[in-house]
Amino acid sequence: MANWEWFTRLHRSVYRHTGGRLGARLWGLDMLLLTTRGRKTGQPRTLPLACFQDGDDWIVVASNNGQERLPAWWLNLQADPTATVQVRGEEFTADAREATPDEHARLWPWLKEQNHFYARYEATTERPIPVVILHRRPTPPKT
Repeated sequence: MANWEWFTRLHRSVYRHTGGRLGARLWGLDMLLLTTRGRKTGQPRTLPLACFQDGDDWIVVASNNGQERLPAWWLNLQADPTATVQVRGEEFTADAREATPDEHARLWPWLKEQNHFYARYEATTERPIPVVILHRRPTPPKT
């Protein structure tokens, strides 16, 4: 197992087991746990991602560290846009969608200011880097 995979597993486990008390910030960035349904297996797939709040929405970036291929989590969300999101101790269902061109134009410069790696990734890949908006589904009233 590669070091990054090991670290991701450890981070996910610590975040989950502490209810986000540990792991909710890393390298000066807020982090969330995103759970998608595997597009091939149908199995839940959870990983920590840097996140940014924009009003009521949460923003994540499908940079895949500047690689030419899209990250698996984004491919999973394209197949099924329903996700489970954990932000610190709160878990909720969200609908994912790619930012519109106008939203991308507004968010991308701000995101690059928040995380300088995004500018580096943008310079190393030919593909556009999707900005993904996670919109919380309303909680149904308790009956």
